Parts: sequence; structure tokens; C-alpha cells
Amino acid sequence: MRTYVVAGGTTGMGQGLALHYLRQGDQVTVVGSDPAKGRRFAEDAERLGAGERAAFIRADLTSVAENRRVIEEVQARHDRLDGLVLTAMRHFRTRVETADGFEATFALYYVSRFLLSHGLTGLLAKAERPVIVSVCGVGMTKGQVHWDDLGLEHGYGAIKATLQGGRATDLLGVAYAAEHPDIRFLLHHPGFTDSGTGTLSQPARSIVRVLARLFAQPVAKSIQPIIELMDDPPEGTLLAYDRREPIDLSLPTLDPGDARRLYDLTSRLL
Repeated sequence: MRTYVVAGGTTGMGQGLALHYLRQGDQVTVVGSDPAKGRRFAEDAERLGAGERAAFIRADLTSVAENRRVIEEVQARHDRLDGLVLTAMRHFRTRVETADGFEATFALYYVSRFLLSHGLTGLLAKAERPVIVSVCGVGMTKGQVHWDDLGLEHGYGAIKATLQGGRATDLLGVAYAAEHPDIRFLLHHPGFTDSGTGTLSQPARSIVRVLARLFAQPVAKSIQPIIELMDDPPEGTLLAYDRREPIDLSLPTLDPGDARRLYDLTSRLL
């Protein structure tokens, strides 16, 4: 039996991956902010005959303290981790600053993934072939890390914030792989996926819903390349894929110098 933690595991692709591994006979802990969705996940697990192998941790992953509590609960529950899946993401139409002083998109898309991946390294290191999967927009070159204004206090925009979070998450994978060569870090771009519009406000919700109906692939299809890469990962520490196609690791958005700079800056901020 393998053991997985899925941050953002009560909806969309995270939920799809969590239920897949429960069907495979594995043990899965999901993390999410909505207790109602946590209960539905538990009910789904019971229907699969996997109730004893499923667990839900309620947490607000925009909070540093909440991420650290999740790490402690996972460490208390498991003696090793075969995989950590990072999918939690939310759109903030207007600028929100967390109690820790981070812009909320940056906190959820990047800081949470930083904390969970580094904080759970000890458990991952005990598995035979551990892998971290960060579902993101790797391969895209739009957007940048605003080094002098990470909080986007000057000129906030929801798309600008999402692109910054994505580029920061790319660099997280690069820095992590350099520091922990025995643990694979997979940056995965699933393509346009119909994973729900619950965090969007109108009219964006209706627009995305229509576009998803016309052009998006279903969750079940989007997670298949991730499952293949998790179950039989290629050689190498840093893996970057757009669906099933490997991405050139020499892209400027995967620059090792920038990755180290962001790692050092984040460490100081935390």
C-alpha cells in the first residue's frame, strides 16, 4: 500500500487523483478548506470500500500556521509518503493580504507548496520512489516574479497574480530538485481542464463554464498523464511536462539562479 497526500484534494484534479489512488488500494489524505467537500470525499471513499484508507484535513492553505499544522498532522498519521500532490489554487478578483503579509494568490499557489514540499521531505525520503507533483502552468513564459513587489501592492490584477504564482511555483521545483536529488519533483501542466469554477465570481464564472463546455478536457482525462508519470517516473530529479510532452528545462522561467534567489528570499520571509 502506497501513501499519498493531496493538497486541494476535495475538488477538480486533486479529487480525481485522490479517488484514483483509493481505488488502487492506497492510503490517501486530502487537504481542503471546505468541510462539506471533506464530508463528500469521505462518503466517496466509503462507497469505494476505502473509508479506513481515506482522511481529510481541513485547513486554510493561505496561512503559514495552517500549513505547518497540516505538516504536523501528516507526520503524526504516516510513517512515510510515496507522493505529495499539490493542486490547491484559487482566484482572487481583488487583492487580499493574508495575516502573514503575503498576497493571497502568492500564498496559496507558491508559499503553501514551498512549506508542504520542504516540510514533508523527511517522510518522502523514507519511500522507495517518492515524487512531488505540482499541478501548474509550467512551460508558459508569460508573467514574472515581481522581485521588488511580491505582494503586488502596486498594480494588482488577478491574472498578473496568477502568472506570478505560476512562475514562482516553477522556480520552487527547480530549487527543490537541486536541494533534494533523491526526490523527484514533477511540474505538470495539464492543459485546459474542466475542474470547476467555484472560486470565480460572475461574470467570469459563466464565461469559463461555457468555454470549459466547448474546449476543456474532463478531469479523468487530464489526470491520466500525471498518473503515468507518478507510477513510472522517468529518470531525473526535476521533471517538467505539458501533458505527456517533456518541457525544455533550459527555459528562462526555470533558471537555477532565479530559483535560488527565490528560495533564499522565501526562507527569509518565513
